[in-house]
Amino acid sequence: MTVCIDNSQHPFIIDSGAHCSIVARNYLENHFPNWENQLFPTKAKNFQSASRKMTSIGTIIKEIIIPHRKGNIRLNP
Repeated sequence: MTVCIDNSQHPFIIDSGAHCSIVARNYLENHFPNWENQLFPTKAKNFQSASRKMTSIGTIIKEIIIPHRKGNIRLNP
């Protein structure tokens, strides 16, 4: 799915049942060059995926806009 973040389009997968989305560091580097300036500490340090444990580097809060022909859908943090 293509979504709008910071007034530009990005490929993104949204899990509507999740309270947050986890993305790889290289995704941030490719799509948000100044992501480290927007990083907040996170309380949850460890996450578990299906195959391994993941360590959080922090949280970035973004508004996500899903373009739709009948009106955009805004996901506010």
